[in-house]
Amino acid sequence: MAFDPETAGRSLAESLKRHRTSILLGSVIGLFTGGPAGLVMGGLFGYFASRLLLGAVKAFHPQRALFKATFSVMGKVAKADGRVSENEIAFASALMNQMRLTGEKRQEAIDQFNAGKEADFDIAEALKPLAVYLRHRPDVRMFFVEVQLQAAFADGEVSAAELEVIQQVCAHLQMTKQEVEMLVARMQAQQSFHQQGQQGFAGPQAAQMLDAAYRVLGVEAEATDAEVKKAYRKLMSQHHPDKLVSKGLPEEMVTMAKEKSQEIQAAYEQVRRARKAAG
Repeated sequence: MAFDPETAGRSLAESLKRHRTSILLGSVIGLFTGGPAGLVMGGLFGYFASRLLLGAVKAFHPQRALFKATFSVMGKVAKADGRVSENEIAFASALMNQMRLTGEKRQEAIDQFNAGKEADFDIAEALKPLAVYLRHRPDVRMFFVEVQLQAAFADGEVSAAELEVIQQVCAHLQMTKQEVEMLVARMQAQQSFHQQGQQGFAGPQAAQMLDAAYRVLGVEAEATDAEVKKAYRKLMSQHHPDKLVSKGLPEEMVTMAKEKSQEIQAAYEQVRRARKAAG
């Protein structure tokens, strides 16, 4: 293609306009530190630094990074205790089905899961692109860790080795120890609530299920109705599918978010029914 001076000039003008703030800032700093020559050099530095930063931002696709990390970290969690069980493989496969992954997208998820199982998998490197991004999106960060905890619970309980990996994940994502403990407790309660629901609502199971429902909501049985409702609304807000997607959750995970909202709703309804029956 022949060089077009007019097109090139227009492109350069648009680029200078786009990065004008950085050019101005660099020029001012250069003027005060190096005089007229510094002004020119500072402006050039500001321009190219701004272009480089903008390129790096555009190259980072948070939804893609979240998708890849979801399955690679899941593979790391599954292999934490030495071997990947059939239940853990079944969970990963069910998750792919739930996300309706097919073709290349499903193969990518499988490849990431297998990569996470490797001994040389660097969990810090996998989470590095997400750490800063998720710091200001605590709901998406929490959802990501919840998925990893679900994978850890695939065998019925979380082993010490799996919990250690989960704690590493949370540390890299800059979650506090208290946040981790509360999240693990709530996920344990959700697991129990789900299992009790499959067994039925009568006899001892009903009492155990009610206890689990309170723990899902993160409140004590002695909590007031207002406290229960407040806890329920907070959890529903944190797990609202549209809200999570707007903050970077991959579209494929919408179904998962909806399912979590339904679990929270079910726990709240269980508490409401029990309180109404008690009078």
